[in-house]
Amino acid sequence: MDFPLVAPSILSADFSDISGALAMIANSGSDLIHLDVMDGQFVPPITFGAKMVAAIAAKTNLPLDVHLMTQTPERLVDDFVAAGASYLTFHAEACVHSHRLIERIRETGTKPGISIVPSTPVSAIAELLPFLDLVLVMTVNPGYGGQNLLPFCLDKVGELKAIRRRRRLNFLISVDGGIGPSTIDLIAAQGPDILVVGSAFFSADSPRDLVMGLKNAATGSVIY
Repeated sequence: MDFPLVAPSILSADFSDISGALAMIANSGSDLIHLDVMDGQFVPPITFGAKMVAAIAAKTNLPLDVHLMTQTPERLVDDFVAAGASYLTFHAEACVHSHRLIERIRETGTKPGISIVPSTPVSAIAELLPFLDLVLVMTVNPGYGGQNLLPFCLDKVGELKAIRRRRRLNFLISVDGGIGPSTIDLIAAQGPDILVVGSAFFSADSPRDLVMGLKNAATGSVIY
């Protein structure tokens, strides 16, 4: 596996042409598809549910990185596992019994992930790290695409990498928010494993060139 992986976010796609968006992703050399599920409570917007994820799963061979920006994520696990999620990530801020939920997700054969918003420190999830396949660091306040990256959030990537190395853990570190050509050097200095790219991907003249540029810039800036 060559890092970093690139995961375009469907949130920034034209929802009237999801098939076209999936073709664009498939032709770009991307590695995963990021799916932001929003409930209008944990974050203001409402996006889509398990039916949409299942429809996308039927049209792609790429892994689906499903990001639950929802309250009570434990109520949604079965539906999104059945829909075809490869990774199922919920927010630490939305769940009291996070370890229990991580174990439940793993029991289904799906890879569990946890996400933290900009105001949540890495220390809030330190006890959970041995049980995770993915940690998603939000580099914007979640809810809307097209926001500017909050640079202070990137320090969390370095913290997570240090913990991972010291404790010999295997989770992937993903960053989501404000990623594009103008911010990749700043992001690459910390060396995340997955780059979630939204508006920069779908507005690019050549999504394939964008993906290659992000990968090359990140690979050239950091030792993994």
